[in-house]
Amino acid sequence: MQICNDLTAASLQSKIDKLWQLSADKIHLISREYDNSKGTPVFTVNGKYTLRGWTEWTQGFQYGAEVLQFDATGETAFLESARKNTVNYMASHVGHFGVHDHGFNNVSTYGNLLRLMNEGRIAENDWERNFYEIALKISGAVQAKRWTNTKDGQGFIHSFNGPHSLFVDTIRSVRALMVSHLMGHSLMGENDVKTSLLLRGTLHSIATAKYSVYYGEGRDSYDLWGRTAHESVFNTNDGNYRCPNSQQGFSGFTTWTRGLAWAMLGFAEQLETLPSFSDDELSRLGGRSAIEETYLKAAKATCDFYIENTASDGIPYWDTGAPEIHKLGDYQSRTSDPYNAFEPIDSSAAAIGAQGLLRLGKYLNDTGQSEEGNKYWQAGLTAVDSLFQEPYLSVDPTHQGLILHSIYHRPNGWDNVPAGQKIPCGESSMWGDYHAREVALYLHRINKGLPYYSYLGCVK
Repeated sequence: MQICNDLTAASLQSKIDKLWQLSADKIHLISREYDNSKGTPVFTVNGKYTLRGWTEWTQGFQYGAEVLQFDATGETAFLESARKNTVNYMASHVGHFGVHDHGFNNVSTYGNLLRLMNEGRIAENDWERNFYEIALKISGAVQAKRWTNTKDGQGFIHSFNGPHSLFVDTIRSVRALMVSHLMGHSLMGENDVKTSLLLRGTLHSIATAKYSVYYGEGRDSYDLWGRTAHESVFNTNDGNYRCPNSQQGFSGFTTWTRGLAWAMLGFAEQLETLPSFSDDELSRLGGRSAIEETYLKAAKATCDFYIENTASDGIPYWDTGAPEIHKLGDYQSRTSDPYNAFEPIDSSAAAIGAQGLLRLGKYLNDTGQSEEGNKYWQAGLTAVDSLFQEPYLSVDPTHQGLILHSIYHRPNGWDNVPAGQKIPCGESSMWGDYHAREVALYLHRINKGLPYYSYLGCVK
């Protein structure tokens, strides 16, 4: 990746404004054309959103997008639609014990709506506030219930694959636990045993840093600074770690770049969250300094790996060890090519990862580490600058997606290969579109002097 040091957040505002204009059109288009009775839209095929049965993990992005659109533009129709859809469709996600996606579904909807009420953008209403708060409290506890103990006495939130499985993705669902904890909630168990959600959220984050992220310290023959494993597998009989694995990447020994991006953003957000907890609370978990050191190491490592293994414009291919990526030659020194004949781009990884780069950069700048901070901040701006223009920005008025060239599940062959192409390209995803809007809102609010965009904005 070739970091552009001349960019500023303000210099991207015209691209951000164009994105919001297109975003409004895409939301309206989906609302008119998509049949919600079929299930949740997941990704596009030939420009039209369709579902893909695995888990219902994208509905929060569908309706959360409406909240973000209102936040950026003030168009009340999007707010009213988001409120209605959250009431009508999101309750099942609050009490869903079978998934690891509560941070995606519920913080993106109930959390964003409550944040706007805290900011005065939604009129204060006790019943509406209580509705959002109870959903967020319960969501965090339900997510924390998916718990696997490890041999070292710690543990993790296990993925939908089962109690043996730690997904790198879930670092961003830790948000659900932290919000619930800060609202005064806990996980209640048999005989009224109370489990701290801060405890489980922190232990999960530490486990992700320990097992999902590599640091070039000789764990295996492919241990590189910052690479990630999508899945870490444990023996549930004794709690021992066994091996890396991957569901959506090429292998457990290569780096699926969307998983990498989840780690980049998740650890940066948890660094920003630490000041919300008291020293006394954190002392029971190893202390503030030790936790910050763990999160910061993981955030820096993953962001560095992204920078080193991404095309020059900041847009990554779907897996850095993909079987035919060698045929692209020195792809890191060239602009990304979504229409190549060998391996697909994953623009959704750029949308997610760019926000991680920006948040880490700001965190370091705010703590007096400006040389490193500026590097990550400018890398984030570089990725956003590329993402918010063609060939990634979807300007076709008939295409329902906002950001093109997203990949869902390459190993399963789920992604559409258009006529005349050799690899999947030209399609969008709910998570890619949502996170493009989210990073746009992040910069938009900075440019406009508005309150800093954080998921903790839903906690009063």
